[in-house]
Amino acid sequence: MSVRIGINPITWTNDDMPELGAETSLETCLSEGKEAGYAGFELGNKFPRTPEALGPILRDHRLDLVSGWYSAHLLTRTAEDEIAAVQDHLHLLKSLGAKVMVFCEVTGAVHGDQNTPVSQRPVMTDDQWASFTERLNTVADYCYAQGVQLAYHHHMGTVVETETDVRRLMDATHSSLGLLLDTGHMHFAGGDCAALQRDYADRINHVHCKDIRPEVLADVKNRDMSFLDAMLTGAFTVPGDGCIDYPTLFKGLKKSDYQGWLVVEAEQDPAVAHSLTYAKMGYAGLTKACSEADLKVEA
Repeated sequence: MSVRIGINPITWTNDDMPELGAETSLETCLSEGKEAGYAGFELGNKFPRTPEALGPILRDHRLDLVSGWYSAHLLTRTAEDEIAAVQDHLHLLKSLGAKVMVFCEVTGAVHGDQNTPVSQRPVMTDDQWASFTERLNTVADYCYAQGVQLAYHHHMGTVVETETDVRRLMDATHSSLGLLLDTGHMHFAGGDCAALQRDYADRINHVHCKDIRPEVLADVKNRDMSFLDAMLTGAFTVPGDGCIDYPTLFKGLKKSDYQGWLVVEAEQDPAVAHSLTYAKMGYAGLTKACSEADLKVEA
């Protein structure tokens, strides 16, 4: 068994705050990512969104398409409407060989609002949970049948944020729905990544690796900041530069025979955290943790 190491372009350009890294070209992003050692990229706002346009660009850089974020609205539209809305994104991922889709319910989400503290995120009622998971099961079953499995992204500022939320989601959904385990988001939310990995090992189909600067996070929570201000303040960093115990987590992934991607996804301001420097640092941090866990990285 082996894993592959990829990166999200947020190291160079930010989707939630497009002004961060706005001057950085897609060519720079991809060439520096390849230089740093990564085998693939997730999508970002500068990526073409048709396989005909994006495929040749990735091939020129000898990179694979890992996955791409999809903003779902299942609390406000039917499963059938969501399936219709996801078609272009699904086609892009499937055509370029991506096996998972990063999927997150964003109805009422506050993570993109710099003026709203992340503590004010939306919370579902029991009735909303029931309708949401029923619709999510339908969409997950459909995408799985198409050859691309949803990887549900628990995310700060959204309706599925905490460890309790994730457990409720997993327990109410079909095995067709995979779990994206995001180390930084779960640590920010006060949850236990290792416990989730252990208890839902068979559902984890994607891993986002962002580290946390604990002293900054403590200040962020004390001042009740928004998610974007937390990012600008420096709460997040790349693996190996914070407090998260990756070797222990990766030992759990090895035990469960995880064979997907490990993706560096660390929101920072590239004007403060030099993109290539941190891309290389993140790759080194992940490969070191994989080595310590005896988790083989595919060449």
